[in-house]
Amino acid sequence: MVMGALPEEVDVAVVGGGVGGYFAAIHAAQLGKSVALVEKEKLGGHCLNYACIPSKTLIKVADMLYEIQHAQQFGIHAENVSVDAKQMYDWRMGASKKLEDGVAFLCKQNGVETIKATATFISSNTLQLTNGTNLDFKKAIIATGSEPTLLKGFEFGGSIIDYKKALMLDYIPKSMVILGAGYVAVEVGMLYAKLGTKVVIVARSDVLSKFDREAVELVKKKMGELGIKVYTGVTPSSHDAGSVTLSSGDRLEAELIVVAIGLSPYTAGLGLNTTKVQLDGRGFVKVDNALRTTDPNIFAIGDVIGDPLLAHKAMRQGIVAAEAAAGTNASYDNTVVPAVIFSDPEMAVAGTLEGEGIAVTKFPLSALGRAIALGTTNGFVKIAYDSDNVVKGVEVVSDDAGDIIAEAVVAIEMGATLEDIADSIHPHPTYGEALQEAAEAALGRSIHYFYGK
Repeated sequence: MVMGALPEEVDVAVVGGGVGGYFAAIHAAQLGKSVALVEKEKLGGHCLNYACIPSKTLIKVADMLYEIQHAQQFGIHAENVSVDAKQMYDWRMGASKKLEDGVAFLCKQNGVETIKATATFISSNTLQLTNGTNLDFKKAIIATGSEPTLLKGFEFGGSIIDYKKALMLDYIPKSMVILGAGYVAVEVGMLYAKLGTKVVIVARSDVLSKFDREAVELVKKKMGELGIKVYTGVTPSSHDAGSVTLSSGDRLEAELIVVAIGLSPYTAGLGLNTTKVQLDGRGFVKVDNALRTTDPNIFAIGDVIGDPLLAHKAMRQGIVAAEAAAGTNASYDNTVVPAVIFSDPEMAVAGTLEGEGIAVTKFPLSALGRAIALGTTNGFVKIAYDSDNVVKGVEVVSDDAGDIIAEAVVAIEMGATLEDIADSIHPHPTYGEALQEAAEAALGRSIHYFYGK
């Protein structure tokens, strides 16, 4: 952490140095405000150190191994390919450390005072810090994020771990049972299956139950190819050394049990009772369109204020909250918050595919030159639009879906039409062409796929 002269009073105090928090702190400083950023662990928070970055780092490693082992169709025959788990761990930790150091540098260069401590509100204008000092502020921004939800009877400890610990292993476990079937469970499960772990996923309902079933079926098919066993419509009932018993009576071998049933807002110990901040029925902090809480001096952003619990939402809200705290009329009015699942294939969604008066057209990757050339035809792009051809939603199931969806976000935010996308030249050969192809098809002028007459 960067330490300097400890401020006794600042214009803006940011509690939590995750992605939303450091965005807010840096931008508030850019607006000319004196800023203190209080973080109890590591700058970058869960995203940089325990979740987003580590998972994508390990997914890349697992994908490389899997692709090498299954490259015969391209004429590549590799023998005795192995993984050095310790070196893989070192790379994963190194990537996080580099980013953490980068955030510290940026805070310092922008004049943000970073303080390593836990902060507790003792009034609507004062924080008490565990370094023994108090910090007075004119405005505060709560950016404490979330923490893994606990499952009764499966408390963390020993062989029962959360997703953070699952992404910090310096060895490859022989077997792993994942309790939960959301995007975290799918990403962790698929990456370890590719590394050779026997993976079982336990779903209360189904895998990725909140997502388009047609897209999910493609992911589930790949999970089956990887040897991942999925138990649906069941819950874990008990466990002992080396196994988990389900409500169905099935007993599963488990060197590790990963609890991934969701996230809960982190408000414990914040002392919000000393302020006018209110929580909703689920424990999330209530805010208005300016991200101001029910206390006029305090704002809140990111996971701690509710769904969607996504890093990029927190980043945008950090910018808005900084501007609002600086006295502008800023408002969080973004139309679209994209969601990306880094599964195999990747899934990405922006906007909506459902609603009155909305039509949907699908373009399959089996007709895309780039996908055919690389043997990655297991996917599609769906584009949703209204009666005026205004784009309302896009779903991408493809390699690089997370990158392709960015174009859809801009299109929806700007009120683009099918013609805007179809008539814009897209580089060839790329996966991004599939979005253009879907727009062309919706206009009835598809070139590369015959939809019939």
